Order: sequence, then structure tokens, then C-alpha cells
Amino acid sequence: MIPSQTQAEAIPAAAMDEIARLLQTGDLFRYTSDASPVSLLEAEFAALLGAKYALAVSSCSAALFLSMKALDLPAGARVLIPAFTFAAVPSAVVHAGCMPVLAECGDDLRLDMGDFGAKLPGCAAVIISHMRGHTSDMDAIMALCDAAGVPVIEDAAHSLGTTWAGQNIGTLGRVGCFSFQSYKMVNAGEGGILISDDPDLIARAVIMSGAYEHNWKKHPVLQTAFARHQNRLPLYNLRMNSLSAAVIRPQLPALARRVADGRRNHDHVASRLNASPWFAVPPALPQEVRAPDSIQFLMSGLDAGLAPALTRTAAASGVTLQVFGQSTDNARAFWNWQFLGPVPDLPKTRAMLMRTCDLRLPVQLSLAQCDALADAVLEAAAEVARDQSAAA
Repeated sequence: MIPSQTQAEAIPAAAMDEIARLLQTGDLFRYTSDASPVSLLEAEFAALLGAKYALAVSSCSAALFLSMKALDLPAGARVLIPAFTFAAVPSAVVHAGCMPVLAECGDDLRLDMGDFGAKLPGCAAVIISHMRGHTSDMDAIMALCDAAGVPVIEDAAHSLGTTWAGQNIGTLGRVGCFSFQSYKMVNAGEGGILISDDPDLIARAVIMSGAYEHNWKKHPVLQTAFARHQNRLPLYNLRMNSLSAAVIRPQLPALARRVADGRRNHDHVASRLNASPWFAVPPALPQEVRAPDSIQFLMSGLDAGLAPALTRTAAASGVTLQVFGQSTDNARAFWNWQFLGPVPDLPKTRAMLMRTCDLRLPVQLSLAQCDALADAVLEAAAEVARDQSAAA
């Protein structure tokens, strides 16, 4: 039986109890008390990741936007991002009054370091999207950016629990941004959080997130940093509410188990797909220990033109499989970001997107359920290959 690819784990009972308490008191605003669920979440998340400070906000997009505003980037500043990312990332750059510059990504779904290095001069900041949990060469990226004096923002929406050379993703750059949207490791429906060790940056982000008047005093950051910026920064009101934090907090202790289950499922399905003549799963880099809840694989033995037939055949068996560049209006295909103007010439990324498959693997699936999904995909590929051979 094909399992659901969208169903999330049940929210822990502790969240239900806390939500009932909050509804009884009506205390839903994060600044009503000094120890609101949002403040507790920030302290717990920072400790979990090994960061000094955290700021919970309404979404990862909000976290990215606030990170750029907190860096005080000038209007029109160039921000270098991977061409393989979600539309929310260039959107956040535009909202921050900056200009996205897209760097090529290769068949391994990671940044093309040659193109990245060529485009870095003249950029005021870099956003590294660990897209679908695939980590680019962070050693090379940080060396280039540190040498150029360019701050790095990590878009770790898909990478909560991933490590690079033993260090948590999200703590390598100046700021790390995470998502609590429903399809992420921790599910609040919506929500985000940013982490940093920079007190002045966090102070600016806190104020702009909506800590008006003296609400910033409820954040454990250097008070002198806040005093420099009070009433000098605009308020965007991107706060997280207490109900969201109450949903998130009881899930944090389950993160290690979810990461282990997700990695087990990913690696099991990867071995099945790699053993076939049709697909190739990009391997992890040596420094990277991933925390996946999906799997991506290239159509290596099938012509990219067969992608529509492959996804239709998989769908007939109940499996949702997408090919990034060949599903209508996919928000991960850079040519669909029409708000950026003329489509840039990025042949490597375009070719990769036209033959890269994406399959959700919720972490709670059993290996037998993972096998059911793998079987359906492999059978769809075999059927499409037979049809191609018969038509030749």
C-alpha cells in the first residue's frame, strides 16, 4: 500500500496541554510575559544549535528578510544566491530592497563554485540555500566570503539537524534561518527562526521584528545594543505568536530521532534507486551528515523528455513525484521567478532541473513503506523505458 507523502507526525500531547492553557488565559502575544512560550523556544533552540541568540518569527522568509535588513545592506545591494532554491529566497531579497544575483548549480544540486567565485565580487551579501538539504562546499564558500568581507546568511529551511564537519548547519555563517512550515523536520504549520552570535545584528532584527517601545528588554541580548537602535529602525511586525511556539517546543526533543529516521529512509531508498539503470542519487559530501525528509535523484538512464510520462505513471500508482523543471509553475525553477525581470542564462542549472526528480519521504515512514514508494517509482521508470524502446 502506498503511504501518504504529506501526512506529518502527530503533535505531542504536551503541546495540546499548553495550547489549552494559553486559550484559557488568552495570553497569545509573545510580549505579555517575560517567559512566554516564544521566549522559551528561542532559548531552547539557540542551546540546541549551539548559538548565542535566536529570534522566532512568522516564517523562514521573514527570517531571511530580517537578516538582510539587520545587516544594513544598502538599497540595490547585490545578494548572491544559488539558482536552485525556492522562490521565497529571491522574494526576500527583493523585499529587502536588494537585487538577487543567481549562481549556477550543477548535477550534484550544489553551487557551481567556479560561477559562485566569479559572481561574488561586487556582492554585499550571500545567501546559501541548503536546498532540499543538500549542502554546498561550505569550507570553500566561507573562505571566499571571509576573504572578501562578505557576510553569509544560511537558508537552512531544509537542513535542521544537518551537520558540516561536525558543526550544525545554520551556525557557519553570520546568520542561520530555519523553517517550521508543515513539510519541515519540526512542524508548526508556519513559522521561522533565525540564530546568530552577533549581538548587534540580533538587536537590530529583534527591534525590526516588532519589539516596539521597550519590549526588546525581554530578549537576553546586550541591552546597549538595543539602546543604539531604538526608534531608529522601522518595525515590520513579523513576530511569532505563543500558540506556534507551544506547538514547536515539545517537538525539539524528538529532532534527533527524526533526523536518524529520515537519514535511514533516505539512504534505503537511495540504494534502491542507485541500483537501477534509470536513476542516480547525488552523494553527500564527505563533511556533510544530512537530515533529509525527501530524496532527489537524476534521470540518468532516461531521457529528460520522458519526465512527464514518468510523473504521470507514478501518479497512477498513487505516488507524487515531481521533476523540478517540468512541473507547471514550479517555484523552484528560476525561469518562473518573473518578478526578477529577464530570465538569466543559467544552462547548467536549467539542465539539472529538467531531469531532477523530487520525492517526499516523511521521516515517520517504515522501511516497508519506503520500499512501496521505491517500487512504484522503479516500476514507473521500467514502464516508461519499455514504451520508449517500443517506439524506437
